[in-house]
Amino acid sequence: MTAVGKFSRAAKSRPAPRRLGPASSDWSPYDRLDEAARAYFLHADIALDAIAGVLGRHRVRGFTLERVVDLSEAGTSVWQEAAVCDGRRLILWHSEELADEDAPNGTILDSSVQVLPLASIRHVGMRTLVGRDASGRRIDRGVHVVLATGTPHEMNTVPGPDPETPLSTARFRPEAFRFSKSLDDGGAGQIARLIAFGRLMGRLVPG
Repeated sequence: MTAVGKFSRAAKSRPAPRRLGPASSDWSPYDRLDEAARAYFLHADIALDAIAGVLGRHRVRGFTLERVVDLSEAGTSVWQEAAVCDGRRLILWHSEELADEDAPNGTILDSSVQVLPLASIRHVGMRTLVGRDASGRRIDRGVHVVLATGTPHEMNTVPGPDPETPLSTARFRPEAFRFSKSLDDGGAGQIARLIAFGRLMGRLVPG
């Protein structure tokens, strides 16, 4: 299993996601990034401002969005992320609420953006879970997309076979970003959109 980047929601050990807002809260019907973000994110203006700052005049070719809730001893926090491709770069935006006693509401928003040239992505993997509905028709039940770079992200030292010999080897794990959707987490519309995003990345990443 490759290491995951900071901007993927799999980067931390997270509880089962719980959807926020009404059940109809869904970004998949919207083809435009700004419309999808405003329909889905709690902090859409912050997300769009951060992405626009590096996107410039380049056109959005594809995107995927995620929003989950973390439940911990410290309370409830919202995790939001966007992955946007403009044909040349992968733009990753992520936000997380952090506790701050000096803030009026007791929290502040940690908003981060990262830009990767598509040439830095060495591997695109997509696994689709396919089933049948009650009528026997095909239905996509889930999808997992992995975008791995050649950048070392984590190093694990493996001891040698002899405890008295200080010989060891190092295993490097590349930086990788993981995205997933299922019928329970996102629904059929977001599954289809993530599949389209994964296919786009597979076509655009240089050979």
